[in-house]
Amino acid sequence: MTASLEGTDLHAALAAHCFTRTLSPSFVDRIVEHATLRRYAQDEVLFREGASATEFHLVLEGRVAIETHAPGRGSQVVDTVEPCETVGWSWFVPPYRWLFDARAVTDVVAVNVDAVALRGLCEHDPAFGYALMQQVAQVMLERMRSARVRLLDMYGTSDR
Repeated sequence: MTASLEGTDLHAALAAHCFTRTLSPSFVDRIVEHATLRRYAQDEVLFREGASATEFHLVLEGRVAIETHAPGRGSQVVDTVEPCETVGWSWFVPPYRWLFDARAVTDVVAVNVDAVALRGLCEHDPAFGYALMQQVAQVMLERMRSARVRLLDMYGTSDR
């Protein structure tokens, strides 16, 4: 699939994404109101560590590297995000600042969601907030699983 925006139905793309497909149609409708399609060129930065986390990204096409800077070693890939995965959860947890950098490894097409607006919706509708929290918790869990695998690859297993 090539990275294109023409003819993409935002609602259909969002409803089919792994982050939202288990949500009720009315919750998806509410998210669509605060979403836009965006293309990122290869090597383009989606966000930088420490910056304000005002949106998150649902990858439709391409691959995104989650990176951190290690003194003396430069940028290190912590994880990669593929289509039907989500980039970012820092927008959901105060102080709402990115913990890592995100960079497009290939051309990327993503649905960008206004996190500030979604946090407001969560405050006013606890059922929506709970459903969204469950989805964000899944993203966090997947990042932890991925980090565990990377650590095992780097350091091996112990004989305990």
